[in-house]
Amino acid sequence: MVGDFRNRFWICLGLTIPILLLSPMIQRFLGLKEALTFTGSNYILLILSAVVYFYGGWPFLKGIADEFRAKQPGMMTLIAIAITVAFAYSAVVVLGVTGELLFMELATLIDIMLLGHWIEMKSVMGASRALEELVRLMPSVAHRVKADGSSEDVPIDTLKKGDRFLVKPGEKFATDGVVVDGHTGVDESLLTGESRPVHKMSGDKVIGGAINGEGSVTVEVEKVGHETFLSQVVELVRKAQESKSHTQDLANRAALWLTIIALTTGAITLIAWLTVGQGFILAIGKEVFAYSIERMVTVMVITCPHALGLAIPLVVAVSTALAAKNGLLLRNRTAFEQARLINAVVFDKTGTLTEGRFGVQGIVTFSDANENEVLRLAASLETASEHPIGEGIVGEAKRRSLELSNASDFEAIKGKGIQGNVGGSNIMVVSPGYLDENSIRWDVNPIKEHYSHGRTVVFVLRDKNLLGAIALGDAIRPESKGAIEALHRMGITCIMLTGDKREVAQAVASSLGLDEYFAEVLPDRKAGKIRELMNRGMRVAMTGDGINDAPALATADVGIAIGAGTDVALETADIILVKSDPRDVVGLLRLARATYGKMVQNLIWATGYNVVAIPLAAGVLATNGVVLSPAVGAILMSLSTIIVAINAKFLIMK
Repeated sequence: MVGDFRNRFWICLGLTIPILLLSPMIQRFLGLKEALTFTGSNYILLILSAVVYFYGGWPFLKGIADEFRAKQPGMMTLIAIAITVAFAYSAVVVLGVTGELLFMELATLIDIMLLGHWIEMKSVMGASRALEELVRLMPSVAHRVKADGSSEDVPIDTLKKGDRFLVKPGEKFATDGVVVDGHTGVDESLLTGESRPVHKMSGDKVIGGAINGEGSVTVEVEKVGHETFLSQVVELVRKAQESKSHTQDLANRAALWLTIIALTTGAITLIAWLTVGQGFILAIGKEVFAYSIERMVTVMVITCPHALGLAIPLVVAVSTALAAKNGLLLRNRTAFEQARLINAVVFDKTGTLTEGRFGVQGIVTFSDANENEVLRLAASLETASEHPIGEGIVGEAKRRSLELSNASDFEAIKGKGIQGNVGGSNIMVVSPGYLDENSIRWDVNPIKEHYSHGRTVVFVLRDKNLLGAIALGDAIRPESKGAIEALHRMGITCIMLTGDKREVAQAVASSLGLDEYFAEVLPDRKAGKIRELMNRGMRVAMTGDGINDAPALATADVGIAIGAGTDVALETADIILVKSDPRDVVGLLRLARATYGKMVQNLIWATGYNVVAIPLAAGVLATNGVVLSPAVGAILMSLSTIIVAINAKFLIMK
């Protein structure tokens, strides 16, 4: 449809040039009436205008029928009435009825409206591909285990309940099932919102699409097809997208009122001149019916301003470009316009308010060790590990610019940690379970405090002696607190929605000063929480980055995706924050409010002159010698269009 409007615009624009040259007003203005007027010129003008009317005006003529069927007259109705009246009236003038040709107004009006709709449609991105992205999350092949213990690669859609398949380190689970052999850590953050890897052993359930950690496991299939967790999420997204309502365009509402005004005023004008105005018409030597019709047509043409077709699209185009320059991608214009009404912003925790990775939250030392020494030894050992906890420890050591040593004799302690030789000493990084098994006391208050905040704690031993403990948690983005404070200044309630544990959520909420939080909420419940807030009278924006956020993003009044997140979150959202900075939510809401303000201003500029133009076109001051001709009306419309274009350019992002 974008290409269709583009083609119609360029073809009609080309035909408009000879139409302008053959129009009496332009000929008089250029002083070329005799040079450009010839036998049959008006018939050529009629033919060219007919092509523009039927070809260029077809989307609007079709649109009026659609709007009438929907019982929602709007912009298409107003445009169709204006161009039909202008064409029909001008055609009968060419065929001999006394009057003034309005082909110039017809052609320019169609050109401007085609241009406006072309700009508008280019600014609105295509339909969401969320469901495709969800499906792509699943692997295409599974390692099915045969009766003899060997494995074969098969398409996942051939798996049946009771089948067993092998999942190697770093691979995705093919479908929902239960672990029957082996143990591993599983990254479910994109599916459930749980920030930490979840340890899985025999008897534990796993979700299709989750990412396996460091161990190989054998899984027995429990669910296939539409029964799987991910398929249910797909269905939630589909239903939420289908049920999302779209508010009517501002311009359509203005067009509805202008349509009513045009028809009412046009009818009143015709009746008034045919009755009480007859004496004046006869006195000035005009034919009563022709003069009355001309006044009515002038009113109806002038009531449809050229600028109205550009008032909204120009602001949309400017705001879209402005947003893109500032890292905001607008996928749904209607939702963006609704963002000005938002009074509650719901944030996902993992990857949105936090960085979605382990970071060192504190170090507790024992005996004579210092923090940097405990961290350096642990990081030296963890450089050989790919576990998220190890990455967090190494990352903190690099941030502190600590010089790491080479580790040798690296060995995993099954289910408890790792050990190796660093600087001639046996260094161990282990879980509390190892200390308990070896009767090493560790339950000191600083460590208990870290546990109360939901942090993961690992212990560092040198030659079996306890040196210290390192507490890790999902690191809060440094920009998050500033974003929450700015939203509070705007009078917006800030809420966190996460699948993470309650103590973790409480610690983050307290640190950031959030108004409310929901913890341990699985994906199929997240959309319900959004609806719950909406039922409380809130206009809700949801901000998230994972698969688990997709239904909530689609359900909220405005869905905002963090750009570093998954493809499905991006495709489900109305707006995307490219820089993954929560402060961009503030900029987005401010831009939405400023954009709406510009739209209102442009609608006033586009239609405000009608307050003066319509009465003058109707001839209320005709007895005083003041009558607004279609030519003067065209000049006023052009001036209005220029003002609208300039005003749109003054839109800025604070």
